[in-house]
Amino acid sequence: MSNNTIIDTNFNFPGQKSLYKGKVRAVYNINDNELVMVATDRLSAFDVVMPKGIPYKGQILNQIATKMMEATQDIVPNWLTAAPDPNVAVGHLCEPFKVEMVIRGYMSGHAAREYKLGKRMLCGVQMPEGMKENDKFPSPIITPATKAEMGDHDEDISREDILVKGIVSEEDYIILEDYTRKLFQRGTEIAASRGLILVDTKYEFGKTTEGKIVLIDEIHTPDSSRYFYADGYQERQDKGDGQRQLSKEFVREWLIANDFQGLEGQTMPFMSDEYITSVSERYIELYENITGEIFVKADVSNIQDRIEKNVVAYLK
Repeated sequence: MSNNTIIDTNFNFPGQKSLYKGKVRAVYNINDNELVMVATDRLSAFDVVMPKGIPYKGQILNQIATKMMEATQDIVPNWLTAAPDPNVAVGHLCEPFKVEMVIRGYMSGHAAREYKLGKRMLCGVQMPEGMKENDKFPSPIITPATKAEMGDHDEDISREDILVKGIVSEEDYIILEDYTRKLFQRGTEIAASRGLILVDTKYEFGKTTEGKIVLIDEIHTPDSSRYFYADGYQERQDKGDGQRQLSKEFVREWLIANDFQGLEGQTMPFMSDEYITSVSERYIELYENITGEIFVKADVSNIQDRIEKNVVAYLK
């Protein structure tokens, strides 16, 4: 592991009860009451984690998510209580809902792929006839996905199925829908102020030990959301050209061009240092576009030590 990226973490914080490792983040349970979430520099695409870390990626995702939580906490409560390190968020321990609330303002990505197959129903929601890829929906649609257990892909599910299967109670689900629409509206306004279009995104929610529903995980980051540049959007649609995107789609496109889609028997293409640097630069560009602020690189001479010091100081 090179010293200037963080790929894996195995901290032992005061009061630590357990450690859960996701594709990109490590989550430490402190005294069954607080969670310390460390954003690593791992990059995942097609459900596969790339062999090399992307410098500053963890910092970028963590800082966008914490800024966006602060910018929406007046309309939707969230889990966050502190960000003691550029790569770390700390917040309330929550029991996550087993659905991801996906909301789409435009017909892109998964929705467009389904539409091209002739489907007009997505997660029980009707999509209008006569749409082109990347067209705006008449109003945003909520297309939930079930949270996959380890390794499986998330699966589309309708509101009806969620309620029938008792995955979420109706009373709670009404709140999740309301919060999802409010967050997407605010995210759309923030994006527009930066010359961007928030195309689609996903939100995750949980319940605190007091039973309060709060927003958890990340929000409006390039890993959980798709953005277009507003400038030139309409001209591109009229001409039938692709849209200029801000998301990690560019990594997926590079992998596809190098014959990799995470399928059996495929080999991960070699990532040169130049390519890794270019991905890091793209993420910095994403950060600056999404937040409207200049990215300040944290000291990466020894990330592990830095994180440990900052978190331990905070927990004390």
